[in-house]
Amino acid sequence: MGLLKPAQHARRCLCVAALVVFPVAAAQTTATASIDADVAAVVQHEHLPGLAMAVVEQGRVVYQRAEGSRGDGGRIDEDTLFKIASNSKAMTAALLARLVQQGKLRWDDPVQRHLPGFRMHDAWVGQQMQVRDLLIHNSGLGLGAGDLMLWPEPNTFTRADIIAGLAHLKPVSSFRSHYAYDNLMYVVAGEVAAAAAGKPYDQLMREQVFEPLGMARCQVGAWSVKRVGNVAQPHAWRGDRTEVVNADADISPDLPSMAAGGIRCSLRDMTRWMQVLLDPTLVPDWLDSEQRRALWTLHMPMPLGERQRRWDNAHFYGYGYGWRVSDMDGQWKVAHTGTLSGMYSSLALLPDRKVGVVMLTNGEGEDARTALMQATLKRFTAPNDAHPAMAYLAELKADQAARAATGHQRPVTSDAQRLTASDLQRWQGRYMDPWLGPASLCPGKDGLRFSVDKSPRLQATVLQLQGRWLLRWDTLGEDAQAWLQPGDGAPPTLDLRAIDPDIDFSYDFQDLHFTRTGDCAGSERQRR
Repeated sequence: MGLLKPAQHARRCLCVAALVVFPVAAAQTTATASIDADVAAVVQHEHLPGLAMAVVEQGRVVYQRAEGSRGDGGRIDEDTLFKIASNSKAMTAALLARLVQQGKLRWDDPVQRHLPGFRMHDAWVGQQMQVRDLLIHNSGLGLGAGDLMLWPEPNTFTRADIIAGLAHLKPVSSFRSHYAYDNLMYVVAGEVAAAAAGKPYDQLMREQVFEPLGMARCQVGAWSVKRVGNVAQPHAWRGDRTEVVNADADISPDLPSMAAGGIRCSLRDMTRWMQVLLDPTLVPDWLDSEQRRALWTLHMPMPLGERQRRWDNAHFYGYGYGWRVSDMDGQWKVAHTGTLSGMYSSLALLPDRKVGVVMLTNGEGEDARTALMQATLKRFTAPNDAHPAMAYLAELKADQAARAATGHQRPVTSDAQRLTASDLQRWQGRYMDPWLGPASLCPGKDGLRFSVDKSPRLQATVLQLQGRWLLRWDTLGEDAQAWLQPGDGAPPTLDLRAIDPDIDFSYDFQDLHFTRTGDCAGSERQRR
């Protein structure tokens, strides 16, 4: 799950001296020195504001590094909290596994047994959906369907709104037939856990996962940023420099997306998480072998990409419960990534080798995490075929350039013209989308404006470009711009389409269909 894709610019390095923990053995010192060189090169090349990374082997932390700026004047260390984004999904799955082990639910329970109001667009699918289906992206919905109820944050959607909205999202394939990454089902999974155990999701996560495993800094639900302290802030590129974006307020709220991607943890926490996952004897009563096996079983096949075949010599790929499962150079690999605007995470395990690698960054680091993870894992799976991280990074950049040269280009919108109150008069008014809710297309002080009531950051100026209507959002990037497509029905309708063919999938504009419900209210005309 995620929002904006990282921009590529010539940038100044903002890195600082590292905190590094080296092992004693000389051979391992040599190996970790090469990892350290990789990290330094990639951080400098990608100009990451901060990064934290650790490697575990046979229960020991054999590499650890934390460096850079949190974004609030402080420096990153092993206790700095990062948004782990979709790496939260594995923790939600582990919570459900604990409840299964305790007899409070079963993997094959119908979701409606725990949430009677749960519905899908096809009533039969809603009846047949099992708890296990919530975790493996097989619902039949499109990629990222309904994510606009989660992001951009903040918004006023509740978990109840999200569950109700699912009934209005039309499938793009039949149930259980295709893989398509989905965040909303993990929101439902969190509510299933809460209903089965009779406690809120955040309380359960603390009681069932964080406390038994000793993950003392992890935060879930609402919490005081000032009291907890040492919190990394997300960064994004604005012009030729990186800046803090979406900085925390005094209280971090209990976001509806929590079970899908809202947990925050430190490097020390994530290192402990890897150690317990790799060695059941550390906390022997936490998860039994049956539930551990269930988490890492391939339940839903996924497409195996060409680069994955080339880099990993991979032969299979699929989704477990909160994890992606594959092979890498003949070895079993269990992994996941996490992506939010300005925050990237990656965690990979080689269970048979008892090796784990985790990295957390508070900058636009998609390519950085891919290259660093690949280079680090190769040292364990195929050391004779390992390359420096910069070699993998160069290949990523070359692939991106080749795709850009042959793919559809995003149209230039700098010449778009503002519309006035006299334009699109037939379509001006209040609108309703079945799942995103009420919206307006009304005059404002600076021209015609489009806004979504429950999502304050989905507010845009309406422009005209080559005979088409363009939405330029107030606070979102250029790659999030959308075409506004009026319909001539009675009543009038509005559809949205992304202008960027490579837009992040969480901007699921194509699933929206607004129908006019009334005139612009007087107060609407005073909006910006």
